[in-house]
Amino acid sequence: MTRVAVFFLGGTISMTGTDGTGAVVRLTGADLLRSPEVEALGIDAEVVDFRAVGSSRISVADLAELLDAADRAVTAGADAVVIVQGTDTLEETSFLLDLWWRRDAPVVVTGAMRNPGLPGPDGPANLVAALRVSACPDSRGLGALVVLNDEVHAARFVAKRHTSSVGAFVSPNAGPLARVEEGRVRFLASAPRHTPVGTPIRAVRVPLIVSVLDDDGGLFDAVTDCDGLVVAAFGVGHLRPEIADRAAALAATRPVVLASRTGAGTVHVQTYGGPGSESDLVGRGLLPAGTLDAYKARLLLLALLASGLDTIAAATAFTAYVGSGA
Repeated sequence: MTRVAVFFLGGTISMTGTDGTGAVVRLTGADLLRSPEVEALGIDAEVVDFRAVGSSRISVADLAELLDAADRAVTAGADAVVIVQGTDTLEETSFLLDLWWRRDAPVVVTGAMRNPGLPGPDGPANLVAALRVSACPDSRGLGALVVLNDEVHAARFVAKRHTSSVGAFVSPNAGPLARVEEGRVRFLASAPRHTPVGTPIRAVRVPLIVSVLDDDGGLFDAVTDCDGLVVAAFGVGHLRPEIADRAAALAATRPVVLASRTGAGTVHVQTYGGPGSESDLVGRGLLPAGTLDAYKARLLLLALLASGLDTIAAATAFTAYVGSGA
């Protein structure tokens, strides 16, 4: 029998509403696992009520603690880990866990878009699918996987692209790795893992600045004390010339990543020329994010710096990750 440690953090899947006050976390992990469908899986599920919050309240420190608890669960004999949380930050939490996780045992992250008080809640089906994926031998060695709507996504590709649809999660640059159909996990593609990043030993500050039309660049003045910075630029990686000067000035003393605000596609390095073009910015020291979106680029840089790497080593490691097919 497969042993799975199931960590519950709260979120929509655990929320119900009463008296018109709105849905809040009221259900425990045991409540959510108590169903004939879960029992029919024949999985030995260990319930851990780790947090009971909306995912907007989850912090990097929480995830570091969760990582340690999950690692101890595997050491104690768990074959896999399932994490159940809110979807607001799921694309970020799953990626950070993927960067840190060093085990072959899969980490499967799931949640729900519709709370149990709404017609057709998707949480029960997502939880059953996540447990199936966690017990699937083909899931081993793939790091963190995200399972919703009967689709399996690699954490480094997945993104939430709708506020409320049950099909909110997609992988714009890759598509799903697998689907759960007729009680089976059918893998459609492969996604070899990157080398995990060192676990955090210090707190760092890595802001994200999004470029907008007629930007005056004032936000750059507010982040001069940051350890690193991510800029979500226009298109393939473009900034207004005066904004480019500010970004380049910061890149002289810390890692500054050039991402795209579009959320899909690759940041270019040599297609366009002129002040503020991607070739200009990369030439002045900004680090292209490759296919990583701005949110994930921020987490990769944060993880590298938090592991104790200095500016040069973090920049080198970031470029190596992106260059290996992120």
